[in-house]
Amino acid sequence: MTEQRLTYNYGLFILYTMKKNGNNQKITKIGFFGFGNTGRMVADEFFKDGLFDLEWVVRKTHKDTHKYATRLLGYEVDDALIYSVDEVSPVFFQNHPVDIIVDFSSAKAHYQYASAADFGIKIISAISKYTQKDLDNLKKMAEKTAVLYSPNITLGINFLLVASQILQGIAPHADIEIVEEHFRGKKEESGTAVKIAEILGLNIDKHVNSVRVGGIVGKHEIIFGLPNQTIRLIHESISRSAFGQGAIFAAKWMMNVPIGMYSMENIIVDMFKKNISVY
Repeated sequence: MTEQRLTYNYGLFILYTMKKNGNNQKITKIGFFGFGNTGRMVADEFFKDGLFDLEWVVRKTHKDTHKYATRLLGYEVDDALIYSVDEVSPVFFQNHPVDIIVDFSSAKAHYQYASAADFGIKIISAISKYTQKDLDNLKKMAEKTAVLYSPNITLGINFLLVASQILQGIAPHADIEIVEEHFRGKKEESGTAVKIAEILGLNIDKHVNSVRVGGIVGKHEIIFGLPNQTIRLIHESISRSAFGQGAIFAAKWMMNVPIGMYSMENIIVDMFKKNISVY
């Protein structure tokens, strides 16, 4: 192990000790659903952030059950015990209370944590594709607690969503095409691209163009064609860690909001209002 890596691990150990022993900052307790490729990276981002305590992780399978997620992430600490989804019930949330549940698992996992809303636990869902029935269930939870849903929780893509609506309002007659690029193994259409099309009132079959090559994490481009100019809004995720940074940003914002249904767009619009002056 290099000296740099040792120094990094020591710094995380000090941070972990401060969180567990208490400090002047309020620590937000996080429960996590999903521990696949993206879920691991997002869980890692929460563990490294000093304002959060990763309490537990729930997986769909029995793989790594009752092991510590922190150990699997490469840290020499015993934290964030992994549970199988079969072990989750309303009693689970009583015995393992958290402030926020973050979901990076599957489209049906919300049925497993629906009862958490009864205890006021806030929900952040980053599932890319839900059916209307799934969304209706989230809305029911939002009658009891704060729920934020975003099919792509990166800050950049949600800035792009808001900016594209503003641009469409400025140039309503522009031709608009959406190009989404992802890794070769991604079979389904991008949920983010579908959402962009829906927000801009575009026919998905006609205006969403998909590319599947190599290992692209995710790239979305909205092309506005005008008679004498072309405007391109582009967002590209370099690493899946971007989803973790977006989820952390959302979690910080969620701590002080009332019961209701929210999206990352709400956060970005809020930031627009607070930080942009129109002259």
